[in-house]
Amino acid sequence: MNIGLYQSAASLTALERWQGSVTQNITSSQVPGFKKRTVQFDAELMGQMTSVQKANGRNETQPGVFPRASYGINFTAGEVTPTGRELDAALQGDGFFVLRLPNGNQAYTRNGAMSLRADRTLVHTSGAEILSEGGIPLQTLPTGGKIVINKDGTVYQGDAMLGKLQVVQFADNSLLRPTSGGAFLAPGQDPRPVEKPEVLQSYSENSNVSAVREMMDLVSIARAYEANQKLITARDGALEKALEKLG
Repeated sequence: MNIGLYQSAASLTALERWQGSVTQNITSSQVPGFKKRTVQFDAELMGQMTSVQKANGRNETQPGVFPRASYGINFTAGEVTPTGRELDAALQGDGFFVLRLPNGNQAYTRNGAMSLRADRTLVHTSGAEILSEGGIPLQTLPTGGKIVINKDGTVYQGDAMLGKLQVVQFADNSLLRPTSGGAFLAPGQDPRPVEKPEVLQSYSENSNVSAVREMMDLVSIARAYEANQKLITARDGALEKALEKLG
């Protein structure tokens, strides 16, 4: 059994997963609040497969090792930049804004870009409702007026307080699951409020993706993919010759 063929094939599969992650990062690098997708490589034992000759002349069996890729998310905060829009908000430090999706589920995002719905409700750019600390959407006044968001997330319109943006955090961000629009779901986790949130009005948090680094990773992936393809071709050729000689 030519274990090298299977190891190279497993490497190609892992590289394809890495390439998919890098492609997604590049595509979403301009989405506010997007968090970089990562791929971690480790080795998986697949039984006692290979035989190695030691210095004493004895052959010893060693475990076959196959590469494996697992996905993750880098939650490092992105750069915060001014936008000039009064309905943009960014978070400093830990935390997520809370959204209510059309299906009633809650999602969590670092992207605080908002707009006004026809019924004067503040909604996320994805259309999901932005929730206040009371778990209800924030609604502006029919009289209109400038909207001010304080550092603690309290929203005012003129002299009237509309409510306070709900900002939460989780015990383990690695358990969050991405959904559309750069938001996350938190299956099996209960959010807890951030006691002293830092909200910046008229700012937006950029993605934490470095497009240059991702392009460099694409080059590394292409080279590794080509090397494994050559190994598979060489091993397949050697196996073919061996079968021809054996008749």
